Amino acid sequence: MFGISFGELLLIALVALLVLGPERLPGAARTAGLWVGRLKRSFNAIKQEVEREIGADEIRRQLHNENILSLEREMKRSIQPPTNTTPEQPSAASPETVEAALHPEPKSDALSPPAVDTPVTPEPPRNP
Repeated sequence: MFGISFGELLLIALVALLVLGPERLPGAARTAGLWVGRLKRSFNAIKQEVEREIGADEIRRQLHNENILSLEREMKRSIQPPTNTTPEQPSAASPETVEAALHPEPKSDALSPPAVDTPVTPEPPRNP
C-alpha cells in the first residue's frame, strides 16, 4: 500500500514491542487497526463521492452537448431553403413516355363532334 516491505514491518513491530512492552502492545495494535480501517473507509467514501460527481458531470456535459446539437439542427433547418415539392424528373425515359411523346393523343374539342372512323366511298365522276 505505502511501499513498505515485510522487513520494514518487522522492524516497526520490534521497535513497538520495545517501546510499549508486551502488556500494552496488543491493545495498541488493535487501536492502530481500528484507525487504519476508519481511514480506509473514509478514503473509499471520498473516492465514491468523487466518482459520483464525475459521473454527474459527465451526464451534465452529455446533456449539454445534446442540447447544443439539437439547437444546431434547428438552426440548419431554419437557414436551409425549403425543399422542392415538385416531383423529381425521371432519370431515364420509360418506354411509355417515349411512345406518348412520339404519338400524342389528339385533343378533343368540346365544340367539334368526336372523330368517327367511317369508310370513305369515292364519288362517282360527273358528266358535263
